[in-house]
Amino acid sequence: MKRPRLMRSLRARLLAFLLAAIVLAGGIQAAVTYRTVLREADAIFDYHMQQMALSLRSGLPPSGAVSGLGPSDQNFDFVVQVWTQDGQRIFESADEALLPQLAVLGFAEVNARGTTYRVLSMQTRGLVIQVAQDMAARRQMAGSLALRTVAPVALMAPLLMLVVWWVVSGSLAPVSRVRSQVASRQPDDLSPVGEEGLPEEVRPLVAELNLLFERVRRAFDAQKHFVADAAHELRSPLAALKLQVQLLRRASDPAAHEQAVQRLAAGIDRATRLVEQLLTLARNEAHAAAGGEAMPVDLAALAREAIADAVPGAESRRIDLGLARADAVSVAGHVDALRILLRNLVDNAVKYTPEGGRVDVTVQQQEGGDVVLLVEDSGPGLAESDHERVWDRFYRAPDAGASGSGLGLAIVRSVAQLHGAELALDRSATLGGLRVRVRFRG
Repeated sequence: MKRPRLMRSLRARLLAFLLAAIVLAGGIQAAVTYRTVLREADAIFDYHMQQMALSLRSGLPPSGAVSGLGPSDQNFDFVVQVWTQDGQRIFESADEALLPQLAVLGFAEVNARGTTYRVLSMQTRGLVIQVAQDMAARRQMAGSLALRTVAPVALMAPLLMLVVWWVVSGSLAPVSRVRSQVASRQPDDLSPVGEEGLPEEVRPLVAELNLLFERVRRAFDAQKHFVADAAHELRSPLAALKLQVQLLRRASDPAAHEQAVQRLAAGIDRATRLVEQLLTLARNEAHAAAGGEAMPVDLAALAREAIADAVPGAESRRIDLGLARADAVSVAGHVDALRILLRNLVDNAVKYTPEGGRVDVTVQQQEGGDVVLLVEDSGPGLAESDHERVWDRFYRAPDAGASGSGLGLAIVRSVAQLHGAELALDRSATLGGLRVRVRFRG
């Protein structure tokens, strides 16, 4: 069943519950006061009845019936009767009281004249004195006192309601302020929402909202970077492909035609590789912006997989590619992104290693719990001045001996940032070429 719209409002619910609590507290207070006063009144009136009976013992006539009060003077709040031991009534304070003679001494409650009486029976000098009081008087007194106790609360209820409304509205004012800030923003405004003055219950919600804004901003930035990079980098390959198509059309002899076809195929391969790397980079940055949950990943298994994928290319150039060391370790991360990182590192090492060279991959766990991934080659290495620039997109070292788009190491850096890993480039002490070190914190 759909909840009424009024009850979906936090302010309305708080006001309704608090006002209901005030009314309930007033009712409970009235009930408790009534029962307490009734109990105290019973004790006081019972004491008065005892004192009345005791005071009557010395003043009773020895025998004979005594008439009671006249009809106009009768008062049924207290009724006094005196009985002899043989059951003869010799005195009554009210005509037709119709109270039965009680053989049990002490206090008792009897029904007479359509009401309930509290009766005290006391024996003295061969007589039985009965003092009775209508219980309605006690209940009336207790009810009157309970009503007087609750009356101030009822009179103050409007003021209490006003105070409750003011407190609730003031407490929810920060929520309204946050709502106004978000509602007044432009679609591209993803700056954090101010947390100043927010209560502790609302602050975590605003903090999560700011984290969401930050993730959306990173996703937008990644999208903008991808569009800009794709537009910039695809322009040249597409122009080259268009030129190759024109040359193919102009080829007059079979040899020129075959050469143009080969150049066109090579251009298509380069464009395909560039598009794949751009999409890989965009997907990885989108994954980083989304903040997906990390899972344990067997880094050594991924290294073996990357080596197996690169073996055909390495064998065609007689490059010795292998896993120098593989400790059985896992790192917290995203398996697809780490697979891309390893594949790019191994592919780059194979690509820039001269024919007949060597590439080693190492997965090692250190004493502090960190996991280190090393990819070393026997190639020419990199000038120290290029160690920082090669991580940038589309940058290629001036003396690079192989063709490429300059995105491989940029993708590696993106994956490393996603996993909080440290990257470092230096010269391999064993192979003499470049060594790439990726350190995953334990």
